[in-house]
Amino acid sequence: MDSGVLRENEGKIRIKEVRGNRYERIPLKTKLITAQDDIAEVAVTYAGEYLQKSDILFISEKAVACSQGRAIPMSEIKPRRLAVFLTKFVYKSPYGIGLGIPETMEMALRECGTLRILFAAFCSAVGKLFKRRGWFYKVAGYKARSIDGPTPNTIPPYNTCVVLGPDKPDAVAKRVSEAVGAQCLIVDINDIDGVILGASDKKADRTLYREILADNPLCQDAQQTPMGIIRRV
Repeated sequence: MDSGVLRENEGKIRIKEVRGNRYERIPLKTKLITAQDDIAEVAVTYAGEYLQKSDILFISEKAVACSQGRAIPMSEIKPRRLAVFLTKFVYKSPYGIGLGIPETMEMALRECGTLRILFAAFCSAVGKLFKRRGWFYKVAGYKARSIDGPTPNTIPPYNTCVVLGPDKPDAVAKRVSEAVGAQCLIVDINDIDGVILGASDKKADRTLYREILADNPLCQDAQQTPMGIIRRV
């Protein structure tokens, strides 16, 4: 089916020029993805008919994590005192909670290990002396960076959950790629930054794809477009 029947999300542009080439970014609306879903089957259902030769399917890390049962209700998380203390060292972004609340920090401690998070907090404190941001997440790593806290605009029931980063994103990307017959990326993109967590092609230029998606064509709120297509035009 022609991708012309699909529209870019409100406030976003459909085509972006990067390194002298033009790329179409086509968001795809899906059902609410839960732990009862297989992300490869979801991709086939909602992306399969639109994919063309040389297209690249990209899927948000949150959708993958939710399909893996990695959305934890806030009511089930009991932060330790250390988690409450460490939130002071995390930059509070206007675009998301990150590790700025005790519940998300508690999950970072469990995911990454106490020593690594403590070292990240130390580096963050040093960074603040030099007026540098982001050192905490650089040291803590992608597992910490990928943790999302609940926000009012998040689709229920995830507006009351902490969502961890996806498990084995490269393997997930490869499995989805085999199911849909196109290259696949697992991406962590927000309105201020982004990273490609997984790629079905080991030789994929992750820096290029991050640049293509840097303005976050999927959006962050209730659009319910957790995957999309990159198409060179």
